Amino acid sequence: MGSAFNLGKVFGIPFRLHYSWFIVFILITVSLSWYYFPVYYPDWSRLAYWVIGLVSSLLFFASVVAHELAHSLVARVNGIPVKNITLFVFGGIAQITKEATKASAELKMAVAGPACSLALGMLFGLLWLLSRGISGPVMAMASWLAQVNVVLAVFNLIPGFPLDGGRVFRSIMWRVTGNYKLSTRVATQVGRGVGYLFIAGGILMMFRAWFSGLWLVFIGWFLAKTASASYQQSQWREALRGVNASQVMIPDCPLIPSNFTISQLVQEYVFTRGCSLFLITDEEGVKGILTLNDIKAVAQQNWEMTPVGEIMTPVERVKVTHPDQDALSILEEMDENDINQMPVVSEGRVIGLITRDNLMRFLRIHSELGA
Repeated sequence: MGSAFNLGKVFGIPFRLHYSWFIVFILITVSLSWYYFPVYYPDWSRLAYWVIGLVSSLLFFASVVAHELAHSLVARVNGIPVKNITLFVFGGIAQITKEATKASAELKMAVAGPACSLALGMLFGLLWLLSRGISGPVMAMASWLAQVNVVLAVFNLIPGFPLDGGRVFRSIMWRVTGNYKLSTRVATQVGRGVGYLFIAGGILMMFRAWFSGLWLVFIGWFLAKTASASYQQSQWREALRGVNASQVMIPDCPLIPSNFTISQLVQEYVFTRGCSLFLITDEEGVKGILTLNDIKAVAQQNWEMTPVGEIMTPVERVKVTHPDQDALSILEEMDENDINQMPVVSEGRVIGLITRDNLMRFLRIHSELGA
């Protein structure tokens, strides 16, 4: 997810914040401080409303992180890498780089998040009980957090893919039928249906409470859109099964001497031949990879004097594959390591390159042909 920045790591998993998160954070903080707490607890000071509203909002998003972290930790236990956890306008999402290979693993992953939210709801409920008669603000905050965590758990258990409930539904259907593709298709259709129901319900609600209705429409649109995107990704992953590196690699990638200047390369290969990816060599063989992004990082006035060997990515720092490796696992490695190309090596010699763009082109053609 673009337009996000890293905040650090939680249990070794990068934690990121999307800029859209600030929108919902401000909305929740303002609604709690300006409306919810003043209506239900009219005796507090204005400062108390804002302090408790801010703390409640932060703890809510900490609960969302815990929800996604539960998914992520169960995924890692089942051998599924987690790239990052990102908070954004609709909550949080754990970016998992490959799908579960067994229905039981997906079921455990899907249930982990709602189970965590329910546990947090019970924990905040216990805090509410213990703080009654001792601290009004703490009691109020604990009450709201208990309720919102239970709502978060229940909402995520709606059987609409890709919500947790939709993944639970798919895993159960997958276990019963043994057919992953069928289970994914049905779960996606249900997910779209749930999204459209949210949209319809939101439109009707707008006549009485326009803001709540509009928010429901946005949620429904997001669910329907995400369900379609998830299904397309699933189809693409299925299309790559049985395809190996030698079938999707670029076999004739230009070999460029390391003492070539950037200007020479651009004039002789980029402008005239339309090449965008290069293998940099010397008398000992392939030394690295060069892309257009590497070239663009250098100011044009320096192109005449900068050898390509200075700006290439050394081959030692590049993950490599072999001709028989399946394309799906290559795509998953690219996602996991956030890279866009991998050399194909056979008997110690680079025989081609696989790029993310090339894989996407293969998938688009595959989809257009209906194969």
